[in-house]
Amino acid sequence: MSRLRDTQILYFSPARDRMDRSFRQKGKKVRPNVTVYTLPPLLLPVEERYSHLFRMDHRRLGRFVAEKAARHRFSAPLLWVTSPEHVHLLDHLEYGGLVYDCDREWADLSPDWEGSLAGAADLVFAASPQLRDRLSPCSANIALLPNGVNYPLFSGQDTALRPDPLPHITGPVLGRVGTLWEDLDLSPLLFAALERPDWTFVLLGREEDNPLLHRLHRLPNVIFPGPCPLSEVPDWLYRCDVLVDVLRLDRPYDDVIPSRLYEYLSTGKPVVSMLWPDQVELFPDVVYSAHSEEEFLQCCQHAMGEAHDFVFQRRRTHASAAAWSDRAGQVARILATTGLL
Repeated sequence: MSRLRDTQILYFSPARDRMDRSFRQKGKKVRPNVTVYTLPPLLLPVEERYSHLFRMDHRRLGRFVAEKAARHRFSAPLLWVTSPEHVHLLDHLEYGGLVYDCDREWADLSPDWEGSLAGAADLVFAASPQLRDRLSPCSANIALLPNGVNYPLFSGQDTALRPDPLPHITGPVLGRVGTLWEDLDLSPLLFAALERPDWTFVLLGREEDNPLLHRLHRLPNVIFPGPCPLSEVPDWLYRCDVLVDVLRLDRPYDDVIPSRLYEYLSTGKPVVSMLWPDQVELFPDVVYSAHSEEEFLQCCQHAMGEAHDFVFQRRRTHASAAAWSDRAGQVARILATTGLL
């Protein structure tokens, strides 16, 4: 949405935790047309069955959003929501149109919330065919909108000379970017790191309480730089010889293509990805796919020996087709067609 430059946008970010007080700060203008606020934390994170307390907390959030919108002189704005939880704000806000942007399956939330939200929305964007099919009984106006990528940033168009984040490493480097979720299956990476101590593995991102992290931390050939600003992520990707992705155990039927994969493809570098047994391969012409730890290691070895120009440009072509600038154009056309913009 931020790429719709003729549109003024107020973006509301959730609080980090119950002690987050950044909602008291002024809005931050991150682009000429985008101002960012932090929402107040939920004071009473209770279940819906405690109806009075539940409604009171969401009424407070709705009032916060309404006050900021009024301060910016917004009148009947287009409300763009991304979580089924936001259905509880609708009664506390005035808006001229409603868009539900669904980029994942919300198995941990009540399906009634999402059904009500999709039914109330003037337009639903779904990030995959599976999500579109699941929401189709709730809405007759669903558009497919896959994830995208900041192609100029990750393809190197924005940077002439990149710093080396690993100046003392001389051997092959394999990397993954993104949060190390509690349910992330790190066993293929552990297996490969044990089998190939001459390779360096870089796991860039925030760490959760994953059961295999303590074993990976003990290995001298595994590096954990932690999270870093988005602008620095390409430096790490370009330092790697092979880029890898693994599975989240709580999403065995997820057909959403993560932005991470498009970021990898933007570099043109070899990509190795784990798949579920019956999962359809993503970009089979440019991504090495594995179904076991042994296959993962073999694919990494094959990727390591790949000729530089083998499918370099083809990977970038796939990524450029998913550029956020193009996605924004699709969104603008759909919103205009439906009379929402």
